[in-house]
Amino acid sequence: MNKILQRILVFVIGIPLVVCIVVLMPWKNHLALNILVILVSSGGALEFNHILKKKNLSLSVPESAALGALGPAAMVISVSFHIDAQLVPALVISGAAWLLISRVLSSAERLEHYSGRIAAGFSVMIYPGFFMIWLVRMTIFPEAGMVILVFLLTVLINDSLAWMAGTLFGHGNQGIVPASLNKSVAGFAGGIAASTGAGIAGALLVPGAFVPDCLPALPSGAILGFLSGLAACLGDLCESCLKRSSGFKDSGFIMPGRGGILDCIDSIALAAPVFYAVYRILFIP
Repeated sequence: MNKILQRILVFVIGIPLVVCIVVLMPWKNHLALNILVILVSSGGALEFNHILKKKNLSLSVPESAALGALGPAAMVISVSFHIDAQLVPALVISGAAWLLISRVLSSAERLEHYSGRIAAGFSVMIYPGFFMIWLVRMTIFPEAGMVILVFLLTVLINDSLAWMAGTLFGHGNQGIVPASLNKSVAGFAGGIAASTGAGIAGALLVPGAFVPDCLPALPSGAILGFLSGLAACLGDLCESCLKRSSGFKDSGFIMPGRGGILDCIDSIALAAPVFYAVYRILFIP
């Protein structure tokens, strides 16, 4: 199947599915969505670990999956079941402690890989899981469903319009970023404009979820969309750097037309903490 057709098919099926989960399953602070975040964080950590192995930074598959899920799982327990938020740093420290002490009594041969294992372990624990934590955290907001939908729209429309603008107007202005030679100035501008528009639309059309604090709704929405869109673009480029540095074209193959899990959530992961922080500053939750 043509890759463009695969990409469109995944978009047509995947986006409505996520929207249904957000809108129709709000129980326990969107527990269904939160579980999905845990799963994709764990899968993304597995793909990141596979990339790291190209650099001889080794970690076992079970450890990668568990450490990738650790941060989001702790946040989900805190948010959906109203457990003290101190659980999050406590579990993260437990994961770090496991990495440090679990090989202390290993043989001399295995100790040669100790530092590489520690580096890989901390890496997969942080990315993408620690970034995806902030998507889970959004579920505590009043009108959380609408806030999350606007966030997802801000990121996904950035990706779609950047691809479209790059395809139509990107000839002659590509190659400015060595990590992704197909990216163009036109695509970047189109993606940022789309995200800014999505932020404005959310602020103006969903006033119950976006109550402006220090600025009027329109500039607040524009700032929210612009900064989130910029973070989404950088997230895509960061993942391209990871792949290019290790000789991978895609992070995986689980998503037809898109590649792996990291290929699908790279923009969401980096944009989530930015959107969360800017929303808290500019809007009253």
